[in-house]
Amino acid sequence: MTIHKAIFMTLAASSILASCSKTRTTYPEAPADNTADNYFGIEVKDPYRPLENDTSAATTAWVEQENEVTEEYLSRIPFRSKIRERLTELNNYKKSGLPSKSKSGKYYFYENDGLQNQSVLYRCDTIGGEAELFLDPNALSDDGTVALTGLSFSNNGKYAAYTISRSGSDWTEIFVMDAKTKELLPDHIEWAKFTDAAWAGDGFYYSAYPRPEEGKEFSNANENHQIYYHKIGTPQSDDKLVYEDPAHPLHFHSAYVPESEDLLFVIGAGEGIGSSLMVKDIKNNGEWVVIEPSQDYDIAIQDVIDGKIYISTTADAPKGRLMVADVKNPQRANWKELIPEQEGVLKGINFAGNNMLVSYEKDASHHVYMYGRDGKLIREIELPTYGSVAISSDKDSDGVFYSFSSFTYPSAVYAYDMESGESKFIKAPEIKDVNMADYVTEQVFYPSADGTKIPMFITYKKGLEKNGKNPVYLYGYGGFNVSLTPGFSANRMLWLENGGIYAQANLRGGSEYGEEWHQAGIKQNKLNVFNDFIAAAEYLIDEGWTSPEHLTIEGGSNGGLLVGATVNLRPDLFKVAIPRVGVMDMMRYHLFTIGWNWASDYGTSADSPEMAKYLLGYSPIHNIKNDGTKYPAILVTTADHDDRVVPAHSFKYAATLQASDTGDAPKLIRIDSNAGHGAGKPMSKVIDEYTDIYSFIFHNLGIDPTETNQNK
Repeated sequence: MTIHKAIFMTLAASSILASCSKTRTTYPEAPADNTADNYFGIEVKDPYRPLENDTSAATTAWVEQENEVTEEYLSRIPFRSKIRERLTELNNYKKSGLPSKSKSGKYYFYENDGLQNQSVLYRCDTIGGEAELFLDPNALSDDGTVALTGLSFSNNGKYAAYTISRSGSDWTEIFVMDAKTKELLPDHIEWAKFTDAAWAGDGFYYSAYPRPEEGKEFSNANENHQIYYHKIGTPQSDDKLVYEDPAHPLHFHSAYVPESEDLLFVIGAGEGIGSSLMVKDIKNNGEWVVIEPSQDYDIAIQDVIDGKIYISTTADAPKGRLMVADVKNPQRANWKELIPEQEGVLKGINFAGNNMLVSYEKDASHHVYMYGRDGKLIREIELPTYGSVAISSDKDSDGVFYSFSSFTYPSAVYAYDMESGESKFIKAPEIKDVNMADYVTEQVFYPSADGTKIPMFITYKKGLEKNGKNPVYLYGYGGFNVSLTPGFSANRMLWLENGGIYAQANLRGGSEYGEEWHQAGIKQNKLNVFNDFIAAAEYLIDEGWTSPEHLTIEGGSNGGLLVGATVNLRPDLFKVAIPRVGVMDMMRYHLFTIGWNWASDYGTSADSPEMAKYLLGYSPIHNIKNDGTKYPAILVTTADHDDRVVPAHSFKYAATLQASDTGDAPKLIRIDSNAGHGAGKPMSKVIDEYTDIYSFIFHNLGIDPTETNQNK
């Protein structure tokens, strides 16, 4: 067996690892001043305020110095190159997406031959037939940092509009192709955001912000989201402003047009936990009709068929239900229930011929049911195990495809026969030198501090013993109605094949059990989320899976906040912490890009004295201990083009950590260039990032993953 077939570990650190760990890192001095803010009489110092200016010379110099320190540290880890090699091998497998049938009758699907930075879009006439390259985003940049983020066809099949992002930014550009010839047309939309193209005639609706101030494109607050109509063949400057709401500059506005192209729906969001909804007859230039004025509930248009609007909503149904409204009387008071609220949480509805495929989430795992258009249940689709499902179908066709994935189940594609109820396997990836049958996933339910039972998935290699010494990688999120369902990661296999345990906790604040579960983890209930995460770690320790000396925690974005806050609360409980692109300054988060949109989950420091005090009580930056308390080894990650959670959060957090007395364990920051919040990141950068994360974790756990067995 070669080193690349299995990388085993030893818990005894080598002399090189031991000597590295004893050297305390010297950190750069961050630019600072005497800034302080007053929140309802509470003075809060913010010494690293200069780091919020991410384009200043002082910040740029500090970033360069920090990256030098981090690279110097990582370069001394002797097995770093071997980890990169193994991650490259693990990711080098063919990945295929779900086929989707267009109005022209062709099937479109994404595919990656293994290590391509971005997946390529192909089309074919029949499933399994010869594929034709339609669009290769790898050709749009030299380094793979341009990502294809969306594709929509005009209803006449003549045009294809595709959206891209550059360097991971949320800013969107829209281009148009001739769908038949693949010719790129001159149409080009800039400064769009959170949008696709909603076709109507020879043009489309899209959402955009006013052009941002030069030099502040990735940091200034985004305000006045507007909807425009673009006609093919005209410049963007001629686009018609269709909708804006200057009275509510912080609202998002999205356009939806059904295939009939007679109605324009505008979905509003950004203030509440859900969406408002209005509609206009665009064929007869009708007046706007308000369907739901508030943003108090999740509301989504599933389709418009034969004069009926199919709407999924949490209004009067915290776990969701399907309603039907007449196009002529669409207000919520006139809705009729088609599928009532169920035990599981409603996650998606796909129309397929005369039927509907309805997805629910139960105990953080997907279940799919087939219903008639009349709302009557026909059957459940049998799935292999705990997992996540994506569905591709069309109301004009009986063809149904779905993909299924789980922790040790790479995404497989199936065709579903609605007549017989049988699923036909189409394809699944093969990962070299990995036998998925060697691993097992179990689900447990553990008590949090207040007694609430929290679900958690635990994945590990068969035969593992509960000896209290197993390395555990504990992951969580806990917010924004986002649920963590089982899914596959080739990078995670490196951890599992080395005897590591992967634990994924379904914390409150997500949508695993509907809106009540979400509400239990937001605003002045946010401490529940941190307690749930701490309880997950304590459960893993109490049950003999691991110990604090072998426990790593990780989370990104809101999960980065989770890691930062949890480390402050219980620094004794973890050996390594990886807060990625985290929200670390809870007093000022709402002042940057779209941070104001998170107020529905967090509240803001401007809301009330009580809210300001609560936020200050757990804000990661403001609660770092400076009294010699030993903190775990921490590797902070962020990126220069992250305009979702601006890098200033991680900059200020890292600077505060490094200036505080928290023991000798390293407190490093890894700042990626030409990268954003995570979406669309090129494969090369993904491998680079996970190489550094795993190298840091193994090194600080005292594990040398290049120790191999002799059975070659």
